[in-house]
Amino acid sequence: MSGYDLVLRSRRVVLPDGERPAAVCVRDGRIAKLAGYDEVPGTDLGELALLPGLVDTHVHVNEPGRTEWEGFASATRAALAGGVTTIVDMPLNSVPPTVTVPALRRKQDAARGRCHVDVGFWGGAVPEHLAELPALYAEGVFGFKAFLVDSGVPEFPPLDPAGLAGALATVDALFVVHAEDPARIEVAPASARYADFLGSRPPVAERRAVEMVLDAARRTGRRVHILHLSAADALPAIAAARSDGVRVTVETCPHYLTLDAAEIPDGATEFKCCPPIRDAANRAALWAGLADGTIDCVVSDHSPCPPALKRRDSGDFGAAWGGIASVQLGLPAVWTEARRRGHGLADLVRWMARRPAEIAGLRGKGMLRVGADADLVALDPDAEWIVEPARLLHRHPVTPYAGRRLTGVVRGTWLRGEPVAPTDPPRGRLLSRVDVDGSTGDRSLPLGQPAGEGRG
Repeated sequence: MSGYDLVLRSRRVVLPDGERPAAVCVRDGRIAKLAGYDEVPGTDLGELALLPGLVDTHVHVNEPGRTEWEGFASATRAALAGGVTTIVDMPLNSVPPTVTVPALRRKQDAARGRCHVDVGFWGGAVPEHLAELPALYAEGVFGFKAFLVDSGVPEFPPLDPAGLAGALATVDALFVVHAEDPARIEVAPASARYADFLGSRPPVAERRAVEMVLDAARRTGRRVHILHLSAADALPAIAAARSDGVRVTVETCPHYLTLDAAEIPDGATEFKCCPPIRDAANRAALWAGLADGTIDCVVSDHSPCPPALKRRDSGDFGAAWGGIASVQLGLPAVWTEARRRGHGLADLVRWMARRPAEIAGLRGKGMLRVGADADLVALDPDAEWIVEPARLLHRHPVTPYAGRRLTGVVRGTWLRGEPVAPTDPPRGRLLSRVDVDGSTGDRSLPLGQPAGEGRG
């Protein structure tokens, strides 16, 4: 007997220092040893790649309040099918939004017993509740989401520049910011032409807003994170600020890395998101930003809604909800394009597991190392398949990836060393910042029993 609860062997284990044959040995839900491939007997995955479970820190679950859009059971089932073992839920579009301690508790109550993966929570920074931020942070949210532009839902208003500076001064936490300048955005016209919608949200709107966020971070010394960067025009300012010591990190999303504005058909509102998908030259510049480290990570911005809100009947980009549901598809979508561009699985893991976990402060997630949670994914990196919406597990199977040929199939997933599948009963835990940052020890929340135009 090896003395371990689980041993997985693979010729392609993606470790922090690269990909190589190895055995991952698990005891009590954590990685106890990383051994040589032939050192310890166990389940042999052969040429299947063994990765840490992906970490998606940008997921709109929408429950409670808009559970008809998405819920914890459906969102986390889809995440698990896509090799994601940890998500962090955005404070909107739930009702109430997660802007007070009672609202956080309602969110936790809605999630408890329904999650197929581990789930943490962002708090929200809105004008009328800035005084609540310290108490909400003490309750365990991982940081605070803020908008500089209309969020698309009335219960989550944006901050102006003074409001953002005030929020940063209120608590020493990570602020994750939707950075678009409302002064540079026009009302999207009622039109079935994607080009008309794209023109209403030009790259300068992102660049100017990112510069404002960087200035606020520079003046306060606080940590900021730029959400769902779509405009590569902002990358030079980000790189310069970082070299000056500004504490800034950046994410982009699978749709900005894999889709091209020129290929979006008229009326195809499933492609609408905010900020928008841009052209192929911009996409190439985002890939360059990933390669040189200016962009830290790739997360989904999973933002589903009922088909009627997507205006698929009319094809009106102006009226359609802006959000793409892709928590199940992020891994194969990014891997398909990444390997075409010469990147390897170690890059994929860095962008979609390690860096999201590090940025959010999710210690024990996103890496195969001794002491980490044994959240594991067996990936067939060469298998090709075609996206069929009916096989997607989020609540409404609407996707711009329909019919797209992708590479990479998840063949097995383990959560804290236990094999899990979307058809299994939920085994995910609710995560709190105070459980994982070492300040108060390990006291994960109990599982208990089973409750317009969008912006990301």
